[in-house]
Amino acid sequence: MKKLLAILGMITCMIGLAACGSAEDAAPLSAEEQQMIQFYAQRVDAIYQICNTDAIEENAENEVIHNGLLNFKSAMTDIGSYLGTNGGVIEYSDDSEDYIVRINVNGSDHNAVVEMVIVVENDIAQFTSISTNVEYTFGEKMEKAALNTLLGMGTVFVVLILISVIISLFGFIPKFAAKKKAQEKAPETKKDDVIAQIIEKEELSDDLELAAVISAAIATYEGSGSTDGFVVRSIRKAYKK
Repeated sequence: MKKLLAILGMITCMIGLAACGSAEDAAPLSAEEQQMIQFYAQRVDAIYQICNTDAIEENAENEVIHNGLLNFKSAMTDIGSYLGTNGGVIEYSDDSEDYIVRINVNGSDHNAVVEMVIVVENDIAQFTSISTNVEYTFGEKMEKAALNTLLGMGTVFVVLILISVIISLFGFIPKFAAKKKAQEKAPETKKDDVIAQIIEKEELSDDLELAAVISAAIATYEGSGSTDGFVVRSIRKAYKK
């Protein structure tokens, strides 16, 4: 029973806090704040007109405004047709006179919020940042998150596959180098074999001629006209002592 009462008390507190937050969000703007919202809403209309007439480069001297125009132009692809502004909010800085203005933009495809950061110096307000944030549905946000996840994981897997293919090719490099080296040595070996065969034939031819000459000389010495009675089997060179 005590646990149930504690849970009911927590739920009551949460509802109360939510109600307080809603009351704060719904707090009416002062007359000065309404004038400021209207003023900056006109600035958003001017931004749209500049982007619609492709006069962005005419404002290239001011980097903040130029970047804000480019950002709004890029957001228009998701916003669709510009249907005007619909109020906004002002957020003041605690320790200075600086403030942030957020103007709601209605579009045919998506709504958006143009956020302008203003810095006040010597009672002069200057833009330090202008950005356009398109408001997507929860389903669209989840779809984009899923696509980004798939794209990131796919990129990682593709890189890993390429690395594994490159590593596997390292095993073929020594084989290819050995094969190429063998092909370069093959003609030289064949050439050496041919030269050795030619030398061997020349030496054999010289021995046969020398044997024939010696056989004829022996036959003449013995007075026979033929060398049928003997055969010269070897020839040795005699050295004098």
